Amino acid sequence: MNQVLPTKGATIGIIGGGQLGRMMAFSAKKMGYNVGILDPSPNCPASQVADWHICQAYDQQAAVDDMLARCEVLTYEFENVDADSLKKAEQLGKLPQGTNLLEITQDRELEKQFLTSHGFPVASYQIVQTETELKAALEEIGVPSVLKTTRGGYDGHGQVVLTNKADLSKGVTLLQQGTCVLEAFIPFEKEVSIMVSRNRNGEVVTLPISENIHQHNILHESIVPARISHDLSEKIEKLGVALATSLELEGILGIELFALDEERCVINELAPRPHNSGHYSIEACDFSQFDLHVLSICNRPLPMVHLLSEVVMVNLLGQHVSNMLENLESYPQWHIHLYGKEAEKFNRKMGHVTVLTNNKQHTLEQIESSGIWNLE
Repeated sequence: MNQVLPTKGATIGIIGGGQLGRMMAFSAKKMGYNVGILDPSPNCPASQVADWHICQAYDQQAAVDDMLARCEVLTYEFENVDADSLKKAEQLGKLPQGTNLLEITQDRELEKQFLTSHGFPVASYQIVQTETELKAALEEIGVPSVLKTTRGGYDGHGQVVLTNKADLSKGVTLLQQGTCVLEAFIPFEKEVSIMVSRNRNGEVVTLPISENIHQHNILHESIVPARISHDLSEKIEKLGVALATSLELEGILGIELFALDEERCVINELAPRPHNSGHYSIEACDFSQFDLHVLSICNRPLPMVHLLSEVVMVNLLGQHVSNMLENLESYPQWHIHLYGKEAEKFNRKMGHVTVLTNNKQHTLEQIESSGIWNLE
């Protein structure tokens, strides 16, 4: 797709129908595109706002072929989609992101190899498949360290922290799921992330850096701008642009990092799609992460993004929703997003709240004192 994808009559197909696909669809529809969804759930969040929905499994080639026949361009809203089923779309020039980026970010081993081979900073690591290899890796890397499955993990699933050698049994249990990567535990000051977007013409833009607070390995709050030094902010922005260029990115990429101090950082993980920590951009920026993704995959010119207000974003998990709804009248200035998921399960992401502010500390205190998120 060398030309700009026009809005009139063009259809964007999204593989996956969760909240990211829903918000992506909002942006695409705003720009005039039609939107189709492929997702096995009959009433998934994205299908509620799309023009049409193919209710089939992601790896059903016939369903992907149906999408190809009905769409000018395909994208995906999460990385655990079958890359092989998208090869045909790539060959036809209808998958701007390609499958290489998908395959790299689906597998932590490939991701680490790419980052290290291109000189990007990561924690020390070893790939392990057996108990013997794990013992040897622990001797080299030491404890504490983190053992992660190379495929399929998210929000703390598929990983264990090994605080001493007596934790070996926990690691051996995780190895039963397949190949793992053992990483040195990083004594970081802050967790941060940056969203970077690039189109086929090589234009690259970044969003403001987010400072991320996690609870139980799930993102709780994003604080923007991140409370880090100007020098480190510049370093992370340059890193994001360099990484997007190295990957020949088309679309948006989330880069999660550990800030070690005021000058140093290492990359934790990559997400080849919009990211939870970028949701603040819907209200706080003149162009959101979803706008940038759509513009990028359609090879349209990319704008420089401006932060309109300092902001705090807070996730709404299943255990938070009812309390949030009971307190609507107390916080009329909050932007409340609900994703349209049917079952309010514990620790399931059901929505988020965005609070524009001119005093981040005061807003963080207001969020904490609200009691809405003190239900665990």
